[in-house]
Amino acid sequence: MLDTEQTSTNTGHTVDAAEVEKFTRMAESWWDPQGDFRPLHKLNPTRIRFLTEQIARHFDRDLDTPRPFSGLKILDVGCGGGLVCEPLARLGAQVTGVDATPANIPVAQIHAEQMGLEIDYRVATVADLVEAGDSFDIVLALEIIEHVNDPPTFIADVIGARADGGLVFMSTFNKTIRSFALGIVAAEYILQWLPKGTHDWQRFVPPAEMFKMVEAQGLRPERIKGFMFNPLLDKWMLTDDTGVSYIACFTSPLDNPPVEPEFAL
Repeated sequence: MLDTEQTSTNTGHTVDAAEVEKFTRMAESWWDPQGDFRPLHKLNPTRIRFLTEQIARHFDRDLDTPRPFSGLKILDVGCGGGLVCEPLARLGAQVTGVDATPANIPVAQIHAEQMGLEIDYRVATVADLVEAGDSFDIVLALEIIEHVNDPPTFIADVIGARADGGLVFMSTFNKTIRSFALGIVAAEYILQWLPKGTHDWQRFVPPAEMFKMVEAQGLRPERIKGFMFNPLLDKWMLTDDTGVSYIACFTSPLDNPPVEPEFAL
């Protein structure tokens, strides 16, 4: 059932009002594969592949069985219209999606209901959930850190929502000339995949900077991969090249060995 009465009690000082306004204007196009979020629709299968493989490995789940993530609690921070929440819910996970943009949540709720999925969507920040004492086996912060104020505090809140023994995933753009050329100039101005002004290169986060902020909260990287678009296949692929954008998985030092050397950026 739809629940449009859940609202945030703690707006949090990591929320950027200008970013909320920007995504409010785009909210209705979340599930249009040719709309404002076309790049995310293209990227989503690759993101889901990385997430599911890491989750299955960490929690010893067999992806060939029905509902392999049954019993796992997943939080998607900055869930938008639910592009990541829905595939994970289909795998049996108990999924909660939070977003500080109020217009996104009804879109996500309606689509989940149409798909017959039970997902707990809330207008809230991750800080709200930490304050309430909620914790999750897996916490996702995908393509969001470049849209928040005070990334160190945001990362602390994200990690604060992680249950003992759990995983944290984050993805964003690297801060390189290539990310500026491809992520902004090409995507927003030449190919017009995204509305102009969607991203600000100054907010992009290099892997080494992200690792430093995460390690300050007691976690370490388990795996990192880059995203690369293959125009011949018209799809995104995982690569060891993190020069444009990347996704990383983090765990407690007690839960995993040190990150492999080729991923230590």
